[in-house]
Amino acid sequence: MKNFNLYIIVIIVLSIILGYTMGINKHFILNNIGIRSDNLSKFNRLIEYLKEDYFSKINTDSLVGKSIDEIITKLDPHSVYIPKEKFQIISERLEGNFVGIGISFMMIRDTLTVVSVLEGGPSKKAGILVGDRILVANNDTLFNKNYSSEEIALKLKGRSQTILNIEVYRRSSQRLHYKLLRAKVPIRSVISYQIKRDVGYIKVERFAKNTYDEIKKVLLKNKSDGISKLILDLRNNPGGYLFTAEKILDEFLDSKKIIVITESNNGKRDTVFASNDGIFLDQKIFVLVNRQSASASEVVAGAIQDNDRGIIVGRRTFGKGLVQQQFPLGGGDIIRLTTARYFTPTGRSIQRKYTSGNQLYFDEIDNRLNSEKIFRNEDFSIDDSIEFRTPKGKIVYGGGGIIPDVYVPRSENFNEQNFNENVINNFTFSFFDKYRDKLIVQNPKIFIKNPINDQEFVMKKFKDFCIENSIQMDLKKR
Repeated sequence: MKNFNLYIIVIIVLSIILGYTMGINKHFILNNIGIRSDNLSKFNRLIEYLKEDYFSKINTDSLVGKSIDEIITKLDPHSVYIPKEKFQIISERLEGNFVGIGISFMMIRDTLTVVSVLEGGPSKKAGILVGDRILVANNDTLFNKNYSSEEIALKLKGRSQTILNIEVYRRSSQRLHYKLLRAKVPIRSVISYQIKRDVGYIKVERFAKNTYDEIKKVLLKNKSDGISKLILDLRNNPGGYLFTAEKILDEFLDSKKIIVITESNNGKRDTVFASNDGIFLDQKIFVLVNRQSASASEVVAGAIQDNDRGIIVGRRTFGKGLVQQQFPLGGGDIIRLTTARYFTPTGRSIQRKYTSGNQLYFDEIDNRLNSEKIFRNEDFSIDDSIEFRTPKGKIVYGGGGIIPDVYVPRSENFNEQNFNENVINNFTFSFFDKYRDKLIVQNPKIFIKNPINDQEFVMKKFKDFCIENSIQMDLKKR
């Protein structure tokens, strides 16, 4: 019976996908691929029986959703079913905006605490500050309720131009009241600053719709400021839109250079070339990557490396060389289905093997962190059969992520797991929250040159924080 139900769901998924992609009658499709179209009627009849005649109430929508999810996860690690409840949250970050009050928050001791106030949002205009605790929203108490972050976000978001009345606790004040008008808030995906006179730094969080515009603005400023070296930080960047990565690479590569190659399921290959409109063609580029740099991040790193355009620094990237396309299923649900593979300019496929199952595929990324190899100059095994050469003769490898030109091994005296679990971020926030008045900086350039005046005091507080939270951290001076 279980296999039969899965078979039926496969038929439904195939008919929907093919119907959208080919635009022809689904019954014609099913008949021509050897599947009887009346199976669709059987499934509809089954759903009706479950709704009307089953002895107990059953959520048929949830049943269908779980069945679709089970099928999709058997295809490959990156095809995914996204129900409408999750789709909005996922799509917001790639669309580059959301409707809300314009804050990022985390729950500290079951209280909503503001960790950043987004530029251009209602909270920024109203005077909400980092460290504020939002206690009440539209007469709904938010603290000591064990709300999840997702539940809190739903209470803060809403339709544009609707009112949210909030009550805020601030350390230096009594309780404050604000009347906020929800609006569209831009989500920045790029952070940048000037490290030295001739060195610029750009951190790309994700490849969203607005990322190219953000980066181009920074590149133009860097060029006018005389920046001759650029650090492009793609660490922990999970990817995003491929077209965004292509547009960014077009600013770095000379005309006619290959940006990326995609291969569809019928074996047809399409090659994307750089135009002659790049604005950052002569400056040196250093790309930072790690095991969480994936997909579009690997397209960028691979194109820079294969075209001898810059130096890749860090550790082997994730190894995702599959391209997904989004298809609606109706009712707000969608699937992101793998429709193609991508290859770097030298023809490398950087997709890791996933024949052992999705769980082992994703576990391999975490296992790298604990591997003994990561303390040496490698966290990978090189297969000579997938050796490629760049135009200048440099050897590069396919078969499992982008292997950096300069490998950065893990320090045995640094607990990277704690760092990844936001220990540093949590301490920084709590320290800033307590000593806000002492940390006000008027000039960012001064802060970069001399960020901490009393380092001994900060280190003492960090040690106390680690002890209070039972965190193992080697804090010996080096």
